[in-house]
Amino acid sequence: MKLKRIGVDLAKQVFQLHGVDSHEQVVCRKQIKRAGLLDFFRQLEPCLVVMEACGSAHYWAREFRAQGHEVRLIAPQFVKPYVKGGKNDANDAEAICEAGSRPTMRYVEVKTEEQQAALSVHRIRSRVIRARTALSNEIRGLLSEFGLIEPRQGFAATRALLTRSLEPDSSLPAAMRELVGELRDELQETDNRVAHLDSLIQQQARQDERVQRLLQIEGIGPISATAMVASVGDARQFKSGRQLAAWLGLVPNQHSSGGKERLGRISKRGDRYLRTLLIHGARSALRTSAKKTDPRSVWLNELKCRRNMNIATVALANKNARIIWALLSKGESYHSMRS
Repeated sequence: MKLKRIGVDLAKQVFQLHGVDSHEQVVCRKQIKRAGLLDFFRQLEPCLVVMEACGSAHYWAREFRAQGHEVRLIAPQFVKPYVKGGKNDANDAEAICEAGSRPTMRYVEVKTEEQQAALSVHRIRSRVIRARTALSNEIRGLLSEFGLIEPRQGFAATRALLTRSLEPDSSLPAAMRELVGELRDELQETDNRVAHLDSLIQQQARQDERVQRLLQIEGIGPISATAMVASVGDARQFKSGRQLAAWLGLVPNQHSSGGKERLGRISKRGDRYLRTLLIHGARSALRTSAKKTDPRSVWLNELKCRRNMNIATVALANKNARIIWALLSKGESYHSMRS
């Protein structure tokens, strides 16, 4: 079977296919089970395979590329406008195939196994930290019922509260004291898991030359650098640093018309995790810029006085995103501005 383009609606067990020939006529519309999917594509002549960038999409993209096909992934929100009729697998596959024919369509870069493995560490670490935060809040809430309060914030304060609650002169009942001991052990175990995941990220940072170059940027640490490299690779899918910043949601929303520009708040589009890391890193760098006299710090201090702290933080995160694009796409090293 000779196809020009085929859209694949991914699933766990049953996949829907929609293929067209060089005249854009439908020549393939079928369901196929998971076990037979690779055999089906192995029998096809090389063609364009289009899929939504969803769960397992990168795996299948690598498999189809290994068979000689060209593969493109499209973000689901860009496929939705091409769905005709109700929601079903056949209509979804047709919409994917149609979206892949648009000359101005934006595509998602296919990730390698190494990139996905690195991102998996970040995902697990993020989940464990959320669990640790929930556990810390639970400990504080339970002990507050017995009059034990710690005004300070942070995990160190929670550990101090646990130690104080388990002292011999504590007023806790014996049953509650036993529970608090178990909670202390659980918190320590969670801390150990976070420390282990941090060590894995540090190891990734030491082994990747691209990460080492990103670490020279003020406000970029090992977690931010490894997450960016794992997510965007060489960043050449973006034509400019502004495109990368826009993809991260670090540019203003626009509601412009009639030649008049109206800019609003930052769009907050794209990957929330990456945007959060860049903004937290920028906030940390901004705190240390007050006593510095280099051009970058002078610009930050003037912006902070002219606008406010939050705007200056996002502006620095935006600048860092553009620098990251330049370093990754051009293979350059970072040279900070000196006075």
